[in-house]
Amino acid sequence: MTDYYTDANIKKFFTFAENRQIQRKRKSHWWINLLLFLLTVITTTLAGAFMNRQDVDNYSLIWFFGGLKFSVPLLFILGIHEMGHYIASKVHRISATLPYFIPAPTLIGTFGAFIKIKEPIIDRKALMDIGAAGPLSGFFAAIPILIYGLIHSSIVQVQETTQAALKLGDSLILQIAVKILFGKIPDGYELYLSPMAFAAWLGFFVTSLNLIPIGQLDGGHIAYAMLGQKAYKISRLMFVLLIPLGFFWLGWLFWALLLFFLLGLKHPPLINPNEPIGKSRKIVGYICLAVFILTFTPVPFSM
Repeated sequence: MTDYYTDANIKKFFTFAENRQIQRKRKSHWWINLLLFLLTVITTTLAGAFMNRQDVDNYSLIWFFGGLKFSVPLLFILGIHEMGHYIASKVHRISATLPYFIPAPTLIGTFGAFIKIKEPIIDRKALMDIGAAGPLSGFFAAIPILIYGLIHSSIVQVQETTQAALKLGDSLILQIAVKILFGKIPDGYELYLSPMAFAAWLGFFVTSLNLIPIGQLDGGHIAYAMLGQKAYKISRLMFVLLIPLGFFWLGWLFWALLLFFLLGLKHPPLINPNEPIGKSRKIVGYICLAVFILTFTPVPFSM
C-alpha cells in the first residue's frame, strides 16, 4: 500500500476528486434516456411484428402489438444488463448515466444499449464489480426467457421453415437447452425459434460480444481487474483471433476494426491499480469466463 502514496498518485487523486465534484454538478437529462427507450420500443416492436407475419396485407394495431412478444423480452434483457452496470456503479459511488437505448431500422430494431460512466474508476474491485454485473445480470435474465421461448418454439421440416435463408448459429447454452427440452432433432427437420426464444438468443449473443476480453468491453474490464497490465496481451491475442473468424462470419472482422479504432485494445489505467480484488471476485471473473464460453457463437449468422 505504501507504494501507492507517491507524489504522482496523490496529484492524480486530487484531480480525480475535483473532476468528480464537477461531474456531480452536471444536470441529468433523463428525458433523453426515456425518449430513446420509447423509440426503441417502437422500432423493436415493428421488427418483431415483421418477423411474425411475412405476407402483410393489413398493417393493423393487432399486427403491431404482436411484435411485443419479441421487443419486451429483448429490451428486458438489454435493460437488465445495463442496470447491472448502473447499480454496481452506484454501489461504488461512481457517477453513471441511466441506460441509453439505441433505436435503429435493422432486422431487430436496435443497436443495443449502453451507460456512460462519467468519472474514473478507482480500483480493481470496483472495475470487476461494474464490468461483471452487466453480462451476468443479462445472462441470468435470458435463461428463463430462453426456456419459455423454446417451449413455444416448433420443429419444422427444413423446406417449410419461414426463416428464409438466414440461419442462426448455436451457442453451447442453446445446444444444452435444446437437448434437454427436445432431445435429438430428426434429420430433415430444424428448430424454428419463437420470438421470445430469438430475443433470448440475441441476449446471449450480446453477452458474448461484451465479454470478449478486449479494451474497454466488459470482458476487457474483467480481464484488467484480474490481470492488471497483463490483460493487454490477452486483448491483443483476442483481436488477432477475431481476424480469421471474419472469414467464417464477416461481422467479426467489422467488430474487430470497430474495437481497434473506436475503443482501442488497451485498458485505461485506474486511480489505484495495486488494490487486490480478493478470491471472491476472482471466482466471479472465472464465472464470467464460463458464461463467455457458453454464449459464444463462432458463426452467429449464415445463409
